[in-house]
Amino acid sequence: MLLIITASHQKNLVLAEKVAAAATAMGIDNRVLDLTSLDIPLYSSRQHEAGPGQDYEQLQSAMTAANALWVCAAEYNGGVPPTLGSALAWLSTECDDFREMFTGLPVALATHSGGGGQKVLTTMRTQFAHLGSTVLGRELASSDWKEVNPDSIDAMLTALQKLMN
Repeated sequence: MLLIITASHQKNLVLAEKVAAAATAMGIDNRVLDLTSLDIPLYSSRQHEAGPGQDYEQLQSAMTAANALWVCAAEYNGGVPPTLGSALAWLSTECDDFREMFTGLPVALATHSGGGGQKVLTTMRTQFAHLGSTVLGRELASSDWKEVNPDSIDAMLTALQKLMN
């Protein structure tokens, strides 16, 4: 199953839904998970004592079921959205098989961002590679002045599909 995560609910959610529609058309089982809709608090050492929130199990279950990941995230001040950083932090501190969850996991990266998005794509590439994932060389960047190319989505899905089998 391809898990399509969006770390912001506006244009990156629309982008995630376009990816899901293309995946469905290609016969790829997929699910969109909007991190902004989950009740998972911002990770901190103080918050760690209180726990990851009522929707953490939904996140962990979706990640465990995934055999590929597509992440759509806007650029927040040159980095990743807090929802994505927190989700990864909670997974790393609460999940018994965190490294196993990410090692070798095929990951595609995409952004719809007002600033072009290259910094968030680079940051996510570094982070997911650090976790042991297999990050596609090709990435997807769109903005208000640059529409997403459906052929690029299809090409990235084809690459992911090869890695999923």
